[in-house]
Amino acid sequence: MTDDVAAARAAAEEKSAFSHEPVGPDATAAYGDHPDQVIDFYAPRGEAGPGGPAPVVLVLHGGAWRAPYDRRHISPFADFLARRGFAVASAEYRCGGDEDSLAGRWPDTFDDVAAALDALPALVRELLPQADPRRTVLTGHSAGGHLALWGAARHVLPAGSPWRTGGPAALRGVVALAPIADFAVADKLDVCGGAVRQLLGGDEHFAERQPYADPALLLPTGIATTLVQGRADLDVPQMVAESYAEAAAKAGEMVGVTLLEDVGHFPLIDPAADACAVVAEEIEQLAW
Repeated sequence: MTDDVAAARAAAEEKSAFSHEPVGPDATAAYGDHPDQVIDFYAPRGEAGPGGPAPVVLVLHGGAWRAPYDRRHISPFADFLARRGFAVASAEYRCGGDEDSLAGRWPDTFDDVAAALDALPALVRELLPQADPRRTVLTGHSAGGHLALWGAARHVLPAGSPWRTGGPAALRGVVALAPIADFAVADKLDVCGGAVRQLLGGDEHFAERQPYADPALLLPTGIATTLVQGRADLDVPQMVAESYAEAAAKAGEMVGVTLLEDVGHFPLIDPAADACAVVAEEIEQLAW
């Protein structure tokens, strides 16, 4: 396939994923004082698994940690999962800075994801009584996939980290979708226009902060993890996910990698795409 054909297909996939109207949640709750510290909740509207209380899926949106992107673009995906019988929580978090081109805020982006994870069980019990917070799967797309992997690894953060927990999160597992999972590889490939370096505060802070933020350095986690990756992904190439899986294997942990042929970056969260159904199946395998 020529570069022009590949780029045209990627553009068409992105257009399709962003063509869906945002889907409003059944409830929204704050997990902090900042306007971006909120979680949208979607009640289960279908049947998944053997019955009983619905598993919870916490969704973290992508967008290279940049401010123009928020949870609205992933709301059709959240609704898709709710229609598959999951109770869905879609968390917002602080992205970017005053400039739209900046990726993430240090430490605010990480503060928010940690706080959202900590607040989730109580909010689920309050707002989604038909759900079981003990059966929670964490998922995220692209930059959100990074944050999902990071959120599941807080118990192995370096000593002294403000986000470190005393033990593993109560998760059934993580399904990371085209995640920016290995910062060294992503940086070398200039994924999302230098977003990884921007997230950590630029060249002067990259090496110092990488051990606190790079999922490939936070292994093993002891939490079941699956990566779903399109082989034709031009935004976050397959090499990034494979490098993370290799790092996990070296650390003595097996990470599942589901590679999808002729699939790029955005079909993973596009309810109109077959790849989205594959994602739901991977979540089901961990949730039940």
